[in-house]
Amino acid sequence: MTNETANETDEMVATRVQDGDADAFAMLVERYEDKLMRYARKFLRDPDDAKDIVQDVFIKSYENIQSFDATRRFSPWIYRIAHNEFVNAIKKRSRGPVLGIDFDVVFPHLTAGETADDTALERDTKRILEECLDELDPKYREPLVLYYFEGLSYKDMADILRIPMSTVGVRLARGKSQLQKIAAEKNLYE
Repeated sequence: MTNETANETDEMVATRVQDGDADAFAMLVERYEDKLMRYARKFLRDPDDAKDIVQDVFIKSYENIQSFDATRRFSPWIYRIAHNEFVNAIKKRSRGPVLGIDFDVVFPHLTAGETADDTALERDTKRILEECLDELDPKYREPLVLYYFEGLSYKDMADILRIPMSTVGVRLARGKSQLQKIAAEKNLYE
């Protein structure tokens, strides 16, 4: 990868792929493979499934690259494809619906400036989340993973999950509450 291509945004690289530069897609794979694998392992919990499905995500992304709108961000677009593939894999495994209609009440989610206590709290939350992932309701698990492990914004999560930003806040709050209950039952608080 030349210095010039290393400075290209994901959107610029995707546009090159849309224009017929199939080799440019390798740059997108290189940029997103580790991120999507981490996301898959947290969402699916089976490393073999994760690897196979991430490959499927890249295949689908390549096949559908023409539908990508280069005036928007690439990251939520590929995460949305990953989300769909992960949900489909879970549905196949469980032979039933995973996410139903959600009638969450719309509440604003307020944030404050980050402090050292916030950083320690986030680290502890990640540790506890890691230990309790399998027991969380999937509609709350995914926003928590996207927020704590992938560091995505509310807007990006809303785009990926196709829900309003306010619902992202509600799901995060409810997910944290569910996480606290599970962690308390398991005595994970020090």
